[in-house]
Amino acid sequence: MENADFGPRERTRAQRQALAAQAAALNATQGRALEPFAQQLSNRYVAGELNLAQAIAEMNQVYQKRYPT
Repeated sequence: MENADFGPRERTRAQRQALAAQAAALNATQGRALEPFAQQLSNRYVAGELNLAQAIAEMNQVYQKRYPT
C-alpha cells in the first residue's frame, strides 16, 4: 500500500525497511547502534505510523531534552 505522506523512495513498507536498514548499517560502520527509543521510532517509520520528518522531530525532542543548549 502506498502512502502520500512519504516521498517516492519510501512509499512502501519494503522501501522504508530498506532505508532504515541502510541507516542502521551506516551507524554500524561508525561503531554506533540505535538506542532503544531510536529503534522504536525506526520501527514506527517502517510500519508507516510516522513519516521521516515526524520521526526526526521526535528524535530531536529526545536529544534536546538530553542535551539542552
